[in-house]
Order: sequence, then structure tokens, then C-alpha cells
Amino acid sequence: MGRSLSLRELAAQLDAEVRGDALYTLSGVASLAHAGPTHLSFVLAPKYLSESLASRAGALVTDAALAERLAGRNCLVVARPHVQFAKAIDLFHPEPPTTPGVHPTAAVHPDAMLEADVAIGPQATVGAGARIGARSRIGPGSWIGEDVEMGEDCRLYGRVSLYPGCRLGHRVMLHAGCVIGADGFGLAWDGDHWRKVSQVGRVIVGDDVEIGANTTVDRGALDDTVIEEGVKLDNLIQVAHNVRIGAHTAIAGCVGIAGSTRIGSHCQIGGAAMIIGHLEIADRVVISAGTFVAKDIRDAGTYTSVQPLMPHAEWKRNAALLRHLDDMHGRLKTLERRVNDLDQQMD
Repeated sequence: MGRSLSLRELAAQLDAEVRGDALYTLSGVASLAHAGPTHLSFVLAPKYLSESLASRAGALVTDAALAERLAGRNCLVVARPHVQFAKAIDLFHPEPPTTPGVHPTAAVHPDAMLEADVAIGPQATVGAGARIGARSRIGPGSWIGEDVEMGEDCRLYGRVSLYPGCRLGHRVMLHAGCVIGADGFGLAWDGDHWRKVSQVGRVIVGDDVEIGANTTVDRGALDDTVIEEGVKLDNLIQVAHNVRIGAHTAIAGCVGIAGSTRIGSHCQIGGAAMIIGHLEIADRVVISAGTFVAKDIRDAGTYTSVQPLMPHAEWKRNAALLRHLDDMHGRLKTLERRVNDLDQQMD
């Protein structure tokens, strides 16, 4: 972005201690492997020490213990290197300014309410009764349905769909193609065909939520689907109707969450995990990538069910054994009973 900052200036913004030349000037950020003398990079753990020493980075964000082992390098010493480096990225790459106003190709219903400094992009649509908070930005081709309420400083990228009646808090970020408030998968079997069950709930999204590209959050069947404050959802996630996700939970890509499941706060769910419906997951649960969750998780901790990668021939042998596991279990129980009978006879 053409912006230059000295280590002294960065330290003031990041609440950091400078080790080295405080007047050294940087113009950007980069990874350890690709950084040059004008770049800032970061070090999180001792296992990256050798890579850090070999890096051409002009300065490193790190903690006090690692800084001692990086003697001779310019360092910004902080308590939480990853968090402070994230702040540094924003200093070098600030959000480009947005010009408030409604693009000539956008369609805004006369009954919609736009607060101060709202920006509506090309070919976006804002329905009747919608209310858009101050300084919010609506990307090109996005659809804001009737009676949607959106807080201040929200950012919607291109082709986001917000179905009627949904609610967004402040500072919500919705990436391209995500759909909030589509009908949940509600069907009733009528003897020879499926009958649609109308979904009349809403989606309620709290403050500071970020939802990734092409992620879908279904509206509730009767009650609301709720995404609490600070939740971070990656791309390509399916959140079914009546799900509730607790505050500050982070969920990686391709996760599927079936209806009416309640996920606690401060949870972490790895990519491609599958969670069936009507479950309760406690606060501060970590679910590993690829895990299939089929029952309640009532205690904090880490849970994993994925089978490790193995050579295909070995997998086939194990799969063949697995097919006979029930039979082998029955035979083992029979042998145990016979051994117990013999023991009793000998006694």
C-alpha cells in the first residue's frame, strides 16, 4: 500500500518493546520464507527458530523468550505475537475508503431506511422495511430482503443474500455468496410424498461475527437460528435451522451442523467435521477435523474420531477385519464364559 513505518511507530501502535534499531523502517509484512529487509514477519514457537534466523525479514514480532534467542535481529517483543502481528497487517494494509451513497444501478425500496454514510454497490437490492446501520457497505449484486435489520459498520461483499426478517448486529462481515435465512430442510412425509414445512423463524447474528464465502445459515422452523457475538465461520459451512452457536466459537470450512444442535461458547471445530441434529455441545470444546459427532458433548476438552491416513493395502486389511468385528466380539464373549466356567469348576 506504499506505507512506511519505523519500529518505534509500530511499537507505539502494538504496545511492543523494541529490540534493535528503533528507527529501522518497514513497508510491509510477509512470511518468514518470503520476507525481505523491508518486511515485518513473526515467530510463534521455538520450532520456527532456525527459519527465523535464516529469514531476511527486517524485523520480527515475537515474545520475550524467543527474542532472547534472536540476538542481533530487530524484534518487536509482545505478549501475543500472532494477535499483534494481525494488528500490524492492518497498519500496513488499511481498508480502502468507501464513498457513501447508492449506486445508480442499485434498487432501494422507498420504505427502506439507510442511516448515515451507508454505501450500496452496483445492482444491489434493498427491500421494503429494511434498515441499514450507519457506515455499512453492501457489495455488488447483494440482496437485502424485506424487514432485514443490519447494525452499524457491517460489510457485505458481492452477491450476499439476506432473506426477509433476518437480523445482523454491529460490525458483521459476510463474504461473497453467503446466504443468511434460506429455508431450513423441513419436510413432513404424507404417505406417498414429502410436504414442505414452512420455516417461519429468523436468523439472528450477533456483533462482530464473520461468515465466510458460500456459507449458508438457515432460518429457524419456528424459533430462530442464532449466531452469537464474535463467532467466526469459514467458507462452505452449512448451519441448519434452529442451530445456536455460542459466542466466540470458530468453525473451519466444510463443516455441516444439522438442525436444532446447540454449540457452546469458545469452541473450535475443525474442517469437515459433521455434527448431527438435536445435540448439546458444551463450552470450550475442541472438535478435530473430520470428526463425526453423533452424541452430546457435556464436558470441555478435545474430541477426535477420524481414522489416521494409512497405505491403501493396510486400510483394506483393517476394513475386512472391521466387517467381522461383531462376530469376533461374540466369539470372544463365548470364550470368556467358558474360561469362567472352567475356573469355577476348578475352584
